[in-house]
Amino acid sequence: MPDSQEAAEALDRWAAGVDPLLDVAGMNLSRVDLSGSELANSLLSQAILHEAKLIKVDLYRSHLEGADFTGADLSGSTLVKSVLDHAVLRGANLNRVNLGSAEVSLVDARGASFRSAQLDGASFFDCQLQGADLSGASAQDTAFEVTMDEGTVVTGFNGVVFGPAKVVDEDGVRELDGPELQDWLNRRGAQVNVR
Repeated sequence: MPDSQEAAEALDRWAAGVDPLLDVAGMNLSRVDLSGSELANSLLSQAILHEAKLIKVDLYRSHLEGADFTGADLSGSTLVKSVLDHAVLRGANLNRVNLGSAEVSLVDARGASFRSAQLDGASFFDCQLQGADLSGASAQDTAFEVTMDEGTVVTGFNGVVFGPAKVVDEDGVRELDGPELQDWLNRRGAQVNVR
């Protein structure tokens, strides 16, 4: 149970079926374990979920705007069509998540792991992916306007993405698009086409 009395009461009402949709917007749910839960259409905007266990959770069409998932484990979860604008995913485990058609704008995902994630049709705009791991992730028709660095792992990252993206290296920040972005990614083990 979360430390916050308000959050604990909201979870109790939801678990008892009193509230069919979970609404914990703005509440602190750090270290809560909701693994395996059906949370489709939930309201978690501005919620604090530091180190929360959200393994294999269904968050279809959920509102996660501004939520802070620092260090959280969302592995295997479904976030299809969810809205994560302004969310914080620093160091979060998003391995095997499905972010199909999700809105992911102005998100801080530095050091997050997206290994084998499905990013198909998602819109990544102005997202920080420095030090993130995209190994084996698929991205079909995905807007990929992100910032990466030499620590961003893209081995096996595959699909079709749309830039431009920014790359931070010893020369500063460069914007790459089209063949330049495709070359930068594929030289690091990705298998993407940039359109």
